[in-house]
Amino acid sequence: MKNPVIIKSFQNGLSIWLDDEIPFSQLIGEIAFKFKESAHFFKDASMVLSFEGRVLSDLEERQIVNTIAANSRLNIVCIVGKNEETNKNYVKALQKLSFHQQAMENAGQFYKGNLKDGQTLETENSVIVLGDVYPGASIVSNKDIVILGGLFGQAYAGGSGDEGHFVVALEMSPEKLKIGDFKYKSTEKQSKWSIKPKIQPKIAYVENGRVIMEPITKELLNDLPV
Repeated sequence: MKNPVIIKSFQNGLSIWLDDEIPFSQLIGEIAFKFKESAHFFKDASMVLSFEGRVLSDLEERQIVNTIAANSRLNIVCIVGKNEETNKNYVKALQKLSFHQQAMENAGQFYKGNLKDGQTLETENSVIVLGDVYPGASIVSNKDIVILGGLFGQAYAGGSGDEGHFVVALEMSPEKLKIGDFKYKSTEKQSKWSIKPKIQPKIAYVENGRVIMEPITKELLNDLPV
């Protein structure tokens, strides 16, 4: 009998091959066993996930993520798609962001977990969120905000009125976003939050008196205007 769950690693992430013939309930049990067995190896590393071999609904993806979280100490940043170019761009962006994280570490703070509807995180320092900011939740920082997950709620950077700060998220779809005294005005139709198979890391910053939101590229971070 072939192995129903195969875990392979790639840079900053795990690719999980799933058998498409066995019942989903049985698959969940196999995933729980695999990650519980290898929990000592992965420890509390931050990883992205990629699923292969089986088409999954959003609900099934969430069940798998919850099962992995319950049987390991892994911090699951997000889910990425099979597209190699998308994954390469993600890894480059994450590597570049690490420089900003290191600079923020001494003067900033980390928050591990999701911010859910009704929750607010406020800080005078820069902050790195290892999780998602759900709709109805908000995060306020006097300095910079880096979200290693999705921003679907509200974010306010430069809370002291300073426009020279930024907001970064691996998936950027805020209800409201403000930097200093400037509010971001979206031209896109808002969509309901859900876990998506592909991501596009973005950065928001102030330029010429308005908030700009752009996909993160190597070129952009080399010439970051903040």
